[in-house]
Amino acid sequence: MNRSSDHRGRLFGSLCALVFLVNFARVVFAPLVEPLRAAFGLSAGVAGLVVTLAWLGSALLRLPTGYLLTRVSRQRVVLGTGVVLTGAAAFAATAQSVVALGAGALLLGLASGAYFVAANPLVSELFPSSVGRAMGVHGTASQLAAAAAPLAVGGLIAVRSWRAVFVALAVAGAVATAAFYLIARRATLPAAGTADRDLLGAIRRQWRIVLAAVAIVGTTGFVWNGFFNFYVTYLVETKAFGEPLARRMLTVVFAAGVPAFWFTGRLADRVAYVPLLLSILGGFVASLLALTAVDSTALVIAVSVVLGYVIHGLFPTIDTYLLASLPDRHRASAYAFYSASMMLVQASGSVVVGTIRDAGVGFDALFRSLALGLGVVLVGLLVLYRADALPDGAREA
Repeated sequence: MNRSSDHRGRLFGSLCALVFLVNFARVVFAPLVEPLRAAFGLSAGVAGLVVTLAWLGSALLRLPTGYLLTRVSRQRVVLGTGVVLTGAAAFAATAQSVVALGAGALLLGLASGAYFVAANPLVSELFPSSVGRAMGVHGTASQLAAAAAPLAVGGLIAVRSWRAVFVALAVAGAVATAAFYLIARRATLPAAGTADRDLLGAIRRQWRIVLAAVAIVGTTGFVWNGFFNFYVTYLVETKAFGEPLARRMLTVVFAAGVPAFWFTGRLADRVAYVPLLLSILGGFVASLLALTAVDSTALVIAVSVVLGYVIHGLFPTIDTYLLASLPDRHRASAYAFYSASMMLVQASGSVVVGTIRDAGVGFDALFRSLALGLGVVLVGLLVLYRADALPDGAREA
């Protein structure tokens, strides 16, 4: 291995460490819902709002970050997100009220959103001939955090408290940020993004592929966000699971996403993007409907594994669809607009589900309704695809 590729590999490794932590910061609130409800006396709606703030924060800085990337290098923005992540985790660990907790969740979300907008194009540019594979590995690191979060929360709560979760995140964030800084300052970075200097121009040129991606991921993410953040509560209240088992089941759902990122990222390099995306969307609708229909522990586990695998295959596929298609001069700007738009759509999933649940609607009826609504979106997308109205790639620069 030559020196350049060695530095590239180390830089990619440091990015994988950071993505583990920024995704952990987003998903950690799902297994913390019940402990936080007990600690602060929260209703389901207020708990859902705290979770939504993390995802809303992940949406808010994405478009401004896209503009920042037309002026500042990718690695400097990634470094900044690590600093914000560390400070936000330390702040959340000291929260004495639900308002402070919500502010900490928002700050953690801000760090994650800015990270993905800066790091995903950088990853695709480090490995331009195998974007799907690179995004799959990067996504696998991210998904390992989601799988580890319920176990980490359970273990730290058993020996300490929920605050220990954020203390550990702050310490790990500081170490990973320092490591990225030391590696990035020595690495020779790709020049592919240097021509990306016109955010609005990129949006005007690439709006069709961006709109298609938002329609697919925004609506699906809305349902997924509302579902997985109340998955533990759903199993406890509807499927008669004990809370420890329900939290382990959330680990199962997230763990199923690890091979999904790994294999689907590679698959996205080899097959047509749009049919793969629509197949994944159909599989998610079917598995969510199936979960509301089964009652035995074995069937709940089996369907949950399928659901977790299917939904997590969506993310490396959509990233490959965009990042492998977009030309160098539009990549980060158009991706930032997509990323901000789809996150604004999906961020409210948790608070909507929590509010409807507080109104007395049962989880099964609620999740069936969401799945059927997503099915309507799928039918619309299939009609557009048959009419050759869904773009299969970006426009030339």
